[in-house]
Amino acid sequence: MSMTFAASPRDVFAELPRTPASDVKRLGWRGLMKAVRSNGKTVITNHNEPEAVILSTGEYAGMMQIVQQASANTELALAALRQRFDQRLTTLQASGAGERLRAVMQGGAKLEGKVKVGASY
Repeated sequence: MSMTFAASPRDVFAELPRTPASDVKRLGWRGLMKAVRSNGKTVITNHNEPEAVILSTGEYAGMMQIVQQASANTELALAALRQRFDQRLTTLQASGAGERLRAVMQGGAKLEGKVKVGASY
């Protein structure tokens, strides 16, 4: 899955707590997990450049909840769009719709210098 950030990745990582890769080697897994437990997340750097982000299970669960909510919101919006499309399609498939549409198209528009807009035009 690809994500787009409004800020550059460097800006995103700037506010996160950092742990140099040398500290990870020196302190080991326990030291790294201690840093993660105290901050919820940490950026592992190599020569001051971000290499990886390690998250606590709580942080990860929170992120996944946000992603799932966004996905649910998208599905709701798509369902509403499908419903509107289906309603309009039903109107076009109704008996006599073709004749009514041809009559409207052949009749020409009488705008009288005004612009008409809206869902019914």
